[in-house]
Amino acid sequence: MLLAADTLVYNNDNQTVTAIGGVQIDYGGNKLVAQRVVYDRNTKRLVASGNVEIVNSDGTKINSQHIDITDDFADGFVNALRVETPEKAYFAAESAERMGGVLTTFHNGVYTACEPCEDKPDKAPTWRIKARKIIWNGEKKTVRFENANFEFFGFPLAYLPAFEIADPTVKRKSGFLIPSIGYNNRLGVGVKVPYYFALSPTYDLTVTGSGYTKQGFLGEAEWRQRFNNGQYTLKLAGINQQDPGAFRDFAAFPGGYNVNSGPAGDPNKFRGMMGTKGQFAINPRWDFGWDILLQTDKNFSRTYTIEGYNDAVHQSSVYLTGLNDRNYFDVRAMRFQVQENTPDGNVASRSDKQPWVLPSLDYAYIPDMSVAGGQLSFNVNARIIRRDDLDQAYFTPYVPGSGVQRVRGIEGESGRLTAEAEWKRTFTTDGGLQLTPLLALQGDVDYLNASSASLTAVNQMATNVGAADDMRSSFARYMATAGLEMRWPVLFSMTGSSHIVEPMAQVFMRPNEQYVGGLAVPNEDAQSFVFDATTLFERDKFSGYDRVEGGSRANVGFRYSGAYDNGWGTNAIFGQSYQLGGRNSFDSPDLVNAGADSGLETSTSDYVGLVGFSSPSGFSGSLSGRFDEQTFEVRRAEVKAAYSGLPVSLSAKYAFIQAQPLYGFTTDRHEVTLGASTHLAENWRVFGTGTYDLQQSVLVKDGVGFAYNDSCFTYLMTYSESRDINTKEVSQNVGFNLSFRTLGDFGSSQSSIDSIQ
Repeated sequence: MLLAADTLVYNNDNQTVTAIGGVQIDYGGNKLVAQRVVYDRNTKRLVASGNVEIVNSDGTKINSQHIDITDDFADGFVNALRVETPEKAYFAAESAERMGGVLTTFHNGVYTACEPCEDKPDKAPTWRIKARKIIWNGEKKTVRFENANFEFFGFPLAYLPAFEIADPTVKRKSGFLIPSIGYNNRLGVGVKVPYYFALSPTYDLTVTGSGYTKQGFLGEAEWRQRFNNGQYTLKLAGINQQDPGAFRDFAAFPGGYNVNSGPAGDPNKFRGMMGTKGQFAINPRWDFGWDILLQTDKNFSRTYTIEGYNDAVHQSSVYLTGLNDRNYFDVRAMRFQVQENTPDGNVASRSDKQPWVLPSLDYAYIPDMSVAGGQLSFNVNARIIRRDDLDQAYFTPYVPGSGVQRVRGIEGESGRLTAEAEWKRTFTTDGGLQLTPLLALQGDVDYLNASSASLTAVNQMATNVGAADDMRSSFARYMATAGLEMRWPVLFSMTGSSHIVEPMAQVFMRPNEQYVGGLAVPNEDAQSFVFDATTLFERDKFSGYDRVEGGSRANVGFRYSGAYDNGWGTNAIFGQSYQLGGRNSFDSPDLVNAGADSGLETSTSDYVGLVGFSSPSGFSGSLSGRFDEQTFEVRRAEVKAAYSGLPVSLSAKYAFIQAQPLYGFTTDRHEVTLGASTHLAENWRVFGTGTYDLQQSVLVKDGVGFAYNDSCFTYLMTYSESRDINTKEVSQNVGFNLSFRTLGDFGSSQSSIDSIQ
């Protein structure tokens, strides 16, 4: 024991030792500070008085004017005390007793996790629990309240005869978690009650029961286990639906069939899912993992908001990844699951047309040593795809009575192996001109085993678009490129600002893309093609490997950036692309019409540009677009503006895409999205968002909500709607969330609330 005091008095007659004035005692990691301490050798007790503070070895602080404790700090009696735990939880009481060093009983006590107000320390916290008796068990790690009242902003809300929570220091303890509640127009009002089993330091189990007024009882169980090199989870959920017919939309689907219900008259009411995720480090360079979802209906997990599996498109995968210096390796098997309302077999259904990817491989390597003074890089990509249902698009945009105009996915199997090498080196002249010569070589080997239905669809499409039906079971191709990039960055320094203007030009010489005269190449990974300012200076503007840009091409434009002393910033890109020779890949037949209406299908492309700015006040904006190369008519545009600050945050976006008949969009598309959030007062805010389709005159989705947030309490209340553009069906959700620090959450899941923000 270490003792320090102004005065120390030994009374041999009474067997007492008294320390007076600035007393400090350090014993076994426990510290005591007081104005006066009397130690009785007979009873082995310390009586401390005058601004007493005890800091236990675990960091808990106890403040009082009078404390009577044993000399080992284990047992004691305290009057008018305040306790602060390391986790910023607070106890106060008229008196307290401590027994055995583990059990503390507070009489007429108060508990809260809200920090006291510095300006008004006597002000009632956001929430607190007043109880006749509070029993804090340090061994069982529990806090029990007896004859308690829950107060909110100083007003009593509920009387609780007895309840128990986990010790604020405990991260994992078995027991009921705070229940939640929500509403969905097909499920009704739902109440969810979870129970947590802390079975071991390395694994646990959560069992949840949910009751829905329209669909009955849903059971969930989640097992989690952690190892030294990774972890995995397993989740199960199931329900015997009371009213499967609530999911049937007879107006949209006269057959009466819909997801989460089965075909009309289906007696099976059970619906369920199983999901598992895991990731393990084989060694510092290699990781193995998986994310797999199995469910009876393709929309089950999204309908019942099964956490971790309720995204609109879930990618089930098993993967092996390696990363070491400049080497990267990734191989994975994938299955894409679209959680939609459209029933299988319907023309608009996407889920049943998604392929199995068994597997996909990516490998990248950049040697450490330079080659001929430049950088050499290698890339390998391979994929094998199997699709059980033909994915084709029916519409009649420009040929009366036409049938198949696109074949987005072949029924059957297809595979491809691609290897690519690229070398480039940058030279800088005395005048600042940067010259980067480039050489690239790519080779592909493909095979295809298509069903008869796929071959028929390809043949019909070839007839409609006037292309040759050249689909073959296997082929090989190559692409060699020689290029030169020229950049001349020029710096302009002005009073209060600096600007960099960088004229830029690229020239790529290469042969024609092979097998583009007919419909020979399945296009699985190069469908999402958009020509804009961000892709202007790409060597190959296709988004994947199935298509390869061929023919000689030049990309010309400039880039600009500006910085101002007052904190403002500006940037811009503008340019155009030219087909110098050979066949234009973007004007060549393709199973998905990639390149059509892209702005690159002519020898002189459309103009593309982007301008943007940012300010220190939180205001930012951008304008990007594609403009006709002759009339400068707007073909595609996006305008964004945002302000982030107090008390208001605003965001706005407008998107325009001109009609693309070959993609099935026969009319222009206009969409506006607005969002706002404002602080009404300290800790209070209101927010909302909405997306409106100007062409269809449909409010696609909207939502409003308000929230309160401070250091110990969060409250959210939301209402949201979403509408199907085709069927105009409306889905409604009401949610709220109450979060009390150290007590838990009550209300809807956070994911459903954040969806409108």
